[in-house]
Amino acid sequence: MPLFSHRSSSPIPSFYSSSKPLKPSRPISTLSSTRAPLPLIVFSLLCLLIGLSGTLFAISAIRRRQPLPVFRCGKSEDTFRAFYSSSVSGKLADDNNEGLVDRPKFLGFVGIQTGFESGDRRDALRSTWFPSDPDGLLRLEQATGLSFRFVIGKSKDVKKMAKLEKEIEKYRDFMLIDVEEEYHRLPYKTLAFFKAASRLFEADYYVKADDDIYLRPDRLATLLAKERSHSLTYIGCMKKGPVITDPKLKWYEKSGHLIGNEYFLHAYGPIYVLSAEVVASLAAARNNSLRMFNNEDVTIGSWMLAMNVHHEDNRAICDPRCTPTSIAVWDIPKCSGLCNPASRLKDLHKIGMCSKSPTLPPDDR
Repeated sequence: MPLFSHRSSSPIPSFYSSSKPLKPSRPISTLSSTRAPLPLIVFSLLCLLIGLSGTLFAISAIRRRQPLPVFRCGKSEDTFRAFYSSSVSGKLADDNNEGLVDRPKFLGFVGIQTGFESGDRRDALRSTWFPSDPDGLLRLEQATGLSFRFVIGKSKDVKKMAKLEKEIEKYRDFMLIDVEEEYHRLPYKTLAFFKAASRLFEADYYVKADDDIYLRPDRLATLLAKERSHSLTYIGCMKKGPVITDPKLKWYEKSGHLIGNEYFLHAYGPIYVLSAEVVASLAAARNNSLRMFNNEDVTIGSWMLAMNVHHEDNRAICDPRCTPTSIAVWDIPKCSGLCNPASRLKDLHKIGMCSKSPTLPPDDR
């Protein structure tokens, strides 16, 4: 017979007995009603609504177009990279990261200095050597290793700023810098340009160019790719000349007494190149620690003297006509840039020697 039985009438073994009588167990009570309390129902419905809302929000967030990134350094902005999202232009990424990189690496960064009254020049450039759409600008970067932007400051004129915003929306080819756009403050704009460019772009060289020259990007890339023994390099069409002390003349130099009768060696203003180490030193300079002369090219030249740079004179970037070796063409010395640039740019582009001649071999200058 088994030790335990499932029948309740079976006697309990003696070793399970106790001297204390067992208390009868309390009967399990059942709910008097199967209906749930009202607060519990309300709470459950509220949780359900919150869950559904969260699900719908997550779905809409995934499907919603992500806001475009804005690439800024302080109040300076690169509108071209801000236009491209990572899904559109992964080509701007480096090998280890997807999407747009914060500070892309180039052989050179070229800032085309422009102003609010120069819309016709920009239109002419976009119809010649400067690409007129973001995809074309990207292809030029990939082909040459150079990045190009129009560089402009700000204005207190609301209408001017509104017009600029429309142009930015259409072309996306600007670098906006935090400086007042005024002709007599060009040295300040130039310094602000180099500071912003060095923080937004990593480049071996930084090129300041005006919007009234005809440029060959492929030949400029060949020039910058040349090996140099000097890390501090200043490339341009070098000149000297008498200091203008007559206030009635265009190139009047207010601080001419500090210079003397003749200017020191410096590059013409329409285009010149600074190496990365030179620009890094300028970018690190404290505000108001650098002397500003009236003329921008003279101002830059004075800084280069103080920094012990190597002056590289290259006449191919100031050629008065298109030649097999010309890199930048402008009407030197008649005009600082091209005379009547809006029309001259288009005329030069029709000349095969300007727009279609072969790129220079690496050893040529």
